Amino acid sequence: MFGSKPQRPQDNAQNIIFDVNAADFEARVMAASVEKPVIVDFWAPWCGPCKQLMPTLERVVNAAGGEVLLAKVNLDHNPELAQALRVQSVPTVFAFFGGRPVDAFQGAQPESSVQAFVDRLVQAARASQPGAIDIDEMLKIAAEGLAAGDLQTAQSAYAQILQQDEKNAPAYAGMVRTFIAADMVEQARGLIDNAPEEIAKSSDFAAARTALELAQNAPSSRELRALEQKVQAHPEDMDAKCALAEVQFGAGQKDAAIETLLAAIVQDREWNDQEARKTLLRFFEALGNADPLTIAGRKKLSRLLFS
Repeated sequence: MFGSKPQRPQDNAQNIIFDVNAADFEARVMAASVEKPVIVDFWAPWCGPCKQLMPTLERVVNAAGGEVLLAKVNLDHNPELAQALRVQSVPTVFAFFGGRPVDAFQGAQPESSVQAFVDRLVQAARASQPGAIDIDEMLKIAAEGLAAGDLQTAQSAYAQILQQDEKNAPAYAGMVRTFIAADMVEQARGLIDNAPEEIAKSSDFAAARTALELAQNAPSSRELRALEQKVQAHPEDMDAKCALAEVQFGAGQKDAAIETLLAAIVQDREWNDQEARKTLLRFFEALGNADPLTIAGRKKLSRLLFS
């Protein structure tokens, strides 16, 4: 059974989660896995850990939106299948892709482990699609384009990533940043407000939201000049320096804002529960870790704090 070349299933309109037996295993698992990954869960009615694992598997597979399938095999009713795959205990879970087993685990697992198992299969399936892109490389290209002000390249790269992986948080957050950099704040706000739940929980999304909040607080030129004059007249005024940095950042003078805060840290790093340092870290978050200003600023901050 398992040595033959898999054939395409006759019925492609199969459910995401289903029971299989020896008679339909070839079509519903082996052949179906040519098109997308199929997880096979060997279980038994008398198995306690099986009852713990199965709801987790079903929940995670359902959340994948049809990108993977789950086939359930009752060990007691299908001993020949268990023997063919050398299943010695339950629960045992196999992953088939391309007509062959590619991954497996035994025993009940926490949901985080099951999620990682499914995520690996989803990524493998996406990477095998015709025209699939190297997401890591494309993220690098996009980040470099954004840092260099080449918004067209950055936006195009992020769009390609999201077309292949709509739940890619770094690409989604990067798209928000391209709109901010293009002074299209309303479009950026729309992406923030309508972000999928999985993306909204990510640190990349949180950083992009911070960047948008800072961009929306853009000051008037009069406000900027007033604070500059105040700091010049009262260089010891830490509150004015931190306020100036916020206004400079909002006005697009990001380099100047970082230098203002670094100077404030030199003057009194403990002022107001280290407000200058915390504000600077928020700026770095808003800029993104790959931004040259963040990289240079973090180096300067480290030298100040550890000198």
